[in-house]
Amino acid sequence: MKSPTLTLLVLAVCTFSLQVAAQTTAPLMGFTEASAQQQRTIETQLDALVTPGNLDEWMQYMTARPHHVGSPYDKKVVDFMAEKFRSWGYEVEVERFDVLFPTPKLRKLELIAPTKYTAMLQEPPVAGDAATEQTDEALPPYNAFSIDGDVTAELVFVNYGVPADYEELEKRGIDVRGKIVIAKYQGSWRGIKPKVAAEKGAIGCILYSDPEDDGYYRGETYPDGAFKNEYGVQRGAVMDLPSQPGDPLTPGYGATEGAERLDREDAPGLTKIPVLPISYHDAQPLLEALEGPVAPASWRGALPITYRIGPGPAEVHLQLEFNWDLAPAYDVIATLEGSAYPDEWIIRGNHHDAWVHGANDPISGMVAVMEEARAVSELVKTGWRPKRTIKYAAWGAEEPGLLGSTEWVETHAEELKEKAVAYINTDGTGRGFLNAGGSHTLEKFFGEITEDVMDPQTGVTVFARAAAESEVNDKKKLEHFNLSALGSGSDYSPFFQHLGIASFNMGFGGESSGGEYHTMYDSYDHYKRFKDPDFSYGAALVKVAGRTTLRLASADVLPFEFERFGTTLEGYVKEVTELADQQREETARENKLIRDGAYQLAADPTQPFVVPTAKEEVPYLNFAPLQNGLHRINQLAGQYDAAKATNLSAEERDRLNRLFIDLERQLTREEGLPRRPWFIHHVYAPGYYTGYGVKTLPGVREAIEQRNYPEAQEQIEKLGEVLETYGDQMEKIIGLTATR
Repeated sequence: MKSPTLTLLVLAVCTFSLQVAAQTTAPLMGFTEASAQQQRTIETQLDALVTPGNLDEWMQYMTARPHHVGSPYDKKVVDFMAEKFRSWGYEVEVERFDVLFPTPKLRKLELIAPTKYTAMLQEPPVAGDAATEQTDEALPPYNAFSIDGDVTAELVFVNYGVPADYEELEKRGIDVRGKIVIAKYQGSWRGIKPKVAAEKGAIGCILYSDPEDDGYYRGETYPDGAFKNEYGVQRGAVMDLPSQPGDPLTPGYGATEGAERLDREDAPGLTKIPVLPISYHDAQPLLEALEGPVAPASWRGALPITYRIGPGPAEVHLQLEFNWDLAPAYDVIATLEGSAYPDEWIIRGNHHDAWVHGANDPISGMVAVMEEARAVSELVKTGWRPKRTIKYAAWGAEEPGLLGSTEWVETHAEELKEKAVAYINTDGTGRGFLNAGGSHTLEKFFGEITEDVMDPQTGVTVFARAAAESEVNDKKKLEHFNLSALGSGSDYSPFFQHLGIASFNMGFGGESSGGEYHTMYDSYDHYKRFKDPDFSYGAALVKVAGRTTLRLASADVLPFEFERFGTTLEGYVKEVTELADQQREETARENKLIRDGAYQLAADPTQPFVVPTAKEEVPYLNFAPLQNGLHRINQLAGQYDAAKATNLSAEERDRLNRLFIDLERQLTREEGLPRRPWFIHHVYAPGYYTGYGVKTLPGVREAIEQRNYPEAQEQIEKLGEVLETYGDQMEKIIGLTATR
């Protein structure tokens, strides 16, 4: 008699065998039956070639010293990667851009009243991690693209420092004009905090990581655990990234030798006030010295203090000076020319620069790019070659503001518009679930990949694991893998939102959380202990991203489709329509409370409270142009027959692929979004007040959020035109297969 355990094991093996058999015979989007069989053979060989030990070895070398932009070890990392790519048979070019990169000259933060305290502004070494002792080579904690400044003022605690927090302050009669604000990290991208503070009249900004978000409240702190210890400080850029990334001195064009550069005083993107990041060790004395109203419950963190807002009596002195130098940003571009379509490019990349050692961000993602490139080079030795050209890229100067990739894209913009099919990015990875965002016309294509790669821990596919998590946590059954919408914060942004090139960003996570982000403690030792000790998930990422690269590079017909995009777009249109309705209802309700005097009755008598001013009534916007464009896309979506497309003649397939290459660009307009013309994609963009976070249908959505209703109506009409143009491209594509 078989034991129950043995029976379950046999069933598991049988199930797995059936899955593998189904994978080897299932059709692939964009491939003929014969091509699909060949492609699956190539992917089986790819999987066998992936060696986790390579990722480990390369990470050790690349994180051995701090390697920020312009540092000696940054150039050593560049040379190391270039030599590897050349040894694997790629044509390699290293392009240099000279970009503005400020580094700290003077940092001073003092509490001068009612008590005295001078901030440490340092991250001391921790026992057992030799990398943390390299303080002489590392950049100290600072925010790049803060202006110089010397300011003294009362302190005000502003929670996360986003617009909604200032609305809460205004209700309490608290004004930050002429004050220095202190804000928690998290809640939005860091650059939003000094931006909003300056708009509200503050003269300085201090950022700190509260232990509730990534410190002892979450788990053991480094070196005992993965989370931020009391001295950890998140470095980072604070340029106005949602307006335009890239070198501030060469806006819209490459920072090449001889390029005309703006004077720094005229450069867009720099903060209006000085800003400095500090640890929660340094933040606690400042926050303890605050008096005034107790902070709302949702504002309070995990420090052992009573969180108060101020202003004062805490008074602080903040003084910052920077070296405003140009530094070299090196982009390593390794090219494997395609056999059939050399002028159609699949671009696969990540950045190599770090704020300090950068084991997780970015090297875990960069070594996955390298291992994929190495494995592909081994496939080439067997006589196989991709139909399209593959370019593997290692970008420099991403951390200060996507500088290396943006300058490369701006320099090669015309060629990229003609040749680039897609861009695939992996900025970091750990252990857990596959997270991916991207162009929704490629969602179905990517979903097939998630059902072909096995999760290394559970032995089920990465899609099956994601589906199980969704069912447990969200009580929702996943029918297919869902791509998230792309905002910003990594090197896909110039490709996707500036040129309209279909893009992906992907990595594993969810079981490798920590507090090391942009600190001295993002080291090899930290990564090996808490992120992906055996690099098995790094290897899984190579298999996922590698299939994405190779299927796009070898497909007979590029695997775009419209139904998923139409469904996703329908959701976005519903959201902005409901946003206007919700805003109208909330405005009417709030104005009635003001008229009835209910605010005075509801206010806590022990707390100061100011009755808000009545808001403008929300008009009824005409969403017809948007709804008509959506209706047309959904009507056309079901008419495209991918199976027929693979049966076209070679000449017809070439014409079809050309139309697909231009497809994402139909969602762009040359004049870009209001007040930020660099962002020309009208369906996806980073939020003006969220930074990394995406705003879908951004022109319409943000105009409604800002209560700018004339602009909202104008953007509805423009977006309607964009969708009609997209529909025209769909009709051309469908027309090629309609008679088959």
